[in-house]
Amino acid sequence: MSASGKWERLSQWPMAVWMTIVWVLLWGGVTPANVLSGLVVSALLLVIFPMPKVGFAGRWSVIGTVALLVRLLADIVRASIAVAVRVLRVRQNPRGAVIRVQLRSESDLVLTLTAELTSLVPGTLVVEAHRLTGMLYLHVLDVSQPGALERARASVLSQERRVMHALATDADIAIAGIAPRPWKRSATKEANR
Repeated sequence: MSASGKWERLSQWPMAVWMTIVWVLLWGGVTPANVLSGLVVSALLLVIFPMPKVGFAGRWSVIGTVALLVRLLADIVRASIAVAVRVLRVRQNPRGAVIRVQLRSESDLVLTLTAELTSLVPGTLVVEAHRLTGMLYLHVLDVSQPGALERARASVLSQERRVMHALATDADIAIAGIAPRPWKRSATKEANR
């Protein structure tokens, strides 16, 4: 095995650790036998079914990542309160819906992260994601209020924009038709003066 092949195998250790944790949780107890068997099974699975590399040709932005995480936490808190209030209304049944949202980015990473972060917010759940078309189908808990469908779509597209601002290059953001990073626009205006 070449040096690059060995490095690729070593770079999969986080996945092996994660698979071992899941294995131990599935068995219901932390014992030396469970941990050891989890390590063996995860190593065997990674050898037989190696994980594909996920390409990242983007540009990580600290400001974009902080904005993404702060907004995600705020959305989770806000939606948790809204779902709790909705559950406590005994006489009113929520009217759910499955909607589709066309994402603007062509990146698999952006599609995946947008779907995962959207599913983390209570009241929404991604039921299907079409990789080739960039379409997300998601279940929304309550669409009984006027404009609820549009707000749900706008929320997903805002999540995609924040993911793009955190991880994409300026060129990818422009190709997707998303407004540039706000902090970059002000810096560009200052430079043009």
